[in-house]
Amino acid sequence: MPIDRSPTPWLAYACLAGSMALVGTYVGLSRVLVAVLPVFLLAWLRFGIAAVAMVGWVRRPPGEPALSPHDRRLLFWESFLGNFLFSICMLFGVQATSAVAAGVVMAAMPAAVALMSWAFLGDRIGLRVGAGIACAVAGIGLLAGAQGGAAQGPEAPWWGYLLLVGAVVCEAAYVVIGKRLTGQVSARRISALINLWGLALVTPLGLWQATRFDFGGVSAAIWGLLVFYALAASVITVWLWMKGLRSVPAPQAGVFSVMLPVSATVVGVSWLGESLTASQAAALALALAGLLLATWPRPWPRDPVGQSNGL
Repeated sequence: MPIDRSPTPWLAYACLAGSMALVGTYVGLSRVLVAVLPVFLLAWLRFGIAAVAMVGWVRRPPGEPALSPHDRRLLFWESFLGNFLFSICMLFGVQATSAVAAGVVMAAMPAAVALMSWAFLGDRIGLRVGAGIACAVAGIGLLAGAQGGAAQGPEAPWWGYLLLVGAVVCEAAYVVIGKRLTGQVSARRISALINLWGLALVTPLGLWQATRFDFGGVSAAIWGLLVFYALAASVITVWLWMKGLRSVPAPQAGVFSVMLPVSATVVGVSWLGESLTASQAAALALALAGLLLATWPRPWPRDPVGQSNGL
């Protein structure tokens, strides 16, 4: 079978790596925000700030085809899973555990992408991917049974880890659905439309918490961090990811999610003062070993029926 020798899309790789590094950074820093702002209010403010920033991206650019009913459904599910549910699971999960724990669990994302591609796209899971999935699951199991860091007390609740696993599944769905969308819709418009869906979904819960919250007690530093979180989570990372995903197959793009757990762990340890225990370090090592097994780059064959590039 001939090998695809097309030029390496370095700019696309840089976009994917930068997107995942930013996601890991705001996952870590979100622990500071959820200590001050209720989760649904935080999510609502995030989507609202981003909606203002991206108001000019909503309109269809010249030459882009109108959205089909299929595209509209994909946009909804992209936002519901990758924006709304991911944010809720991640914020509550980080609040209950730690930024370090989030980094370890998020390292299972490439394995989740592989499983989802197998389940919904019919992609075959080879021996290396199967071994990678086993390592990732073992790492999460070790983490869940380990003692937590000083930031969350003697032991974090099991449901906190379960919510982080749910965030991984949502983000994997975001990768798979996003690959289909980038073939028809520009990266900027995808970013704006799925953010609007996220805003609509969380508005009732956000308004409910806003009526009970004292905004006067929020410091200027927290407001600044909130603006960074909103722009990074809803504008920059989504645009970078969709831009890179146009030129890279979804399974290969999963390689770059290594930046997420690494950056989240770095933020937790170096900026938030969280401890990295031996159990957590072993769990992270297992998860990263699984990531490398499942996603180590290799030549991508040209598949005439589109198996490798048909996402």
